[in-house]
Amino acid sequence: MLTGIRAVLLDMDGTLVDSDAAVARAWRSWSAEYGVDPERAVEVGHGRPAEATIRLLLPDLSEAELVAAAERDHELQYDDLADVVAVPGADRLLSTLDGRGLPWAVVTSADHRLAKARLAAAGITPPLLVTVEDVRHGKPDPEGYLLAAARLGVDPRACLVVEDSPAGLEAGRRAGATTAALRGLPGDVSVAGLDQLADLL
Repeated sequence: MLTGIRAVLLDMDGTLVDSDAAVARAWRSWSAEYGVDPERAVEVGHGRPAEATIRLLLPDLSEAELVAAAERDHELQYDDLADVVAVPGADRLLSTLDGRGLPWAVVTSADHRLAKARLAAAGITPPLLVTVEDVRHGKPDPEGYLLAAARLGVDPRACLVVEDSPAGLEAGRRAGATTAALRGLPGDVSVAGLDQLADLL
């Protein structure tokens, strides 16, 4: 199934970068401020842009209130990098891609500032980074993955999307890509971790 892959498009949080604890801390702090169930916020927020998450949690907010609430969530995350590291197997996977000459990109629901900070903390420098600020519609919309494929000059149907969230996997499927799913989620290929994916590639 992976023999025709010509590019690999990777999610960031939970896929390449272990930032789960930082993300959860931010959503719990945000939830306390906004009177939202913190566990629901953590669950709904995984893999989605902040504005999309907040729209689900607080559907009655005005557009201005929504923007302010999303900005507050971002503020809580920007400097919380103490335990942000590369996911096990990330270095090996990226070395495998580079060794095979496969172009790759990171496509994330984070904004540019947060994405750069977390990737730097994990020691990862992607050749192409697509953030929520580059698209009109975040995951599960396929726009980010379609944009990354276009910028790499590769047909989305020849791309492998690597994700760890239902929203991200849906985005990959809707883009027409082959999907590799982590965390036991269903995808075209389900892998236990990035080391296994490196073996398959």
